[in-house]
Amino acid sequence: MTFPATDLAATRTPATPAPASTPAQYARSAAHEPLLDVASVTLRYKTPRAVITATERVSFQVGTSDRMVLLGPSGCGKSTLLKAVGGYLAPSEGTITIKGRKVTEPGPDRMMVFQEFDQLLPWKTVLENVVFPLVDARGLPRREAIEKARHYIDKVHLSHALDSYPHTLSGGMKQRVAIARGMAMEPDILLMDEPFAALDALTRRTCQDELLQLWQDTKFTVLFVTHSIAEAIKIGNRILLLSPHPGRVKAEVVDVDKVSSTDGSAGRLEKDIHDLLFTGSEAGH
Repeated sequence: MTFPATDLAATRTPATPAPASTPAQYARSAAHEPLLDVASVTLRYKTPRAVITATERVSFQVGTSDRMVLLGPSGCGKSTLLKAVGGYLAPSEGTITIKGRKVTEPGPDRMMVFQEFDQLLPWKTVLENVVFPLVDARGLPRREAIEKARHYIDKVHLSHALDSYPHTLSGGMKQRVAIARGMAMEPDILLMDEPFAALDALTRRTCQDELLQLWQDTKFTVLFVTHSIAEAIKIGNRILLLSPHPGRVKAEVVDVDKVSSTDGSAGRLEKDIHDLLFTGSEAGH
């Protein structure tokens, strides 16, 4: 079920989750090949006591320069789904493709930014943290890698901290270094797993603003996971709503860019999404 954010209040949530479907904006044109295609993906993992189904028959597509957000309650499998797109987990059913290539393992075309602050190498400076994967994974000459690293570090406003070590940085600064490292690799898609969740409210808002400005500058493609409805509305131009465990596609909201906090439409959309996710009642009253 796909609909514009502006029409969300007029929709009724079905009694059972709608089957996953191809987003309308891609289905209209067979010639428009999506960058990322997640097709009927079921993800399962084993625990000592049982086999857990994290997601069930999830389908969606992401186009170039999309800011797609996976939104749902804790435990709905959104982070597991992101790891599968990253190539760290194989689907039990369904397929994941990037530019038509089946995802079977991690690769430099998909870079991950995690929630944890300790994702940087503590013995390397800010500059060296960004340079390292460019040399090691991309095989760039060191001089070229340093030039590219400096460019993206400047994009996240950390040029003054090039020679600083991670233990001297704030949580927000560490996340900005991680984003610069991911962006410097110039992947097909940047995968972000609740990257601002552990930050205080003010720093989180600043990092969100900086991410959007970075998107304006480079128009990169991002798949972003959050359980915050407000963050999803701010970051995404499209939002995929996942049901509680196991995660199934409940709805997709498109044209999120058209809502605004100044005219109250963002607040109304937040309430409507909450109703869709958690109450099952008709959105908008």
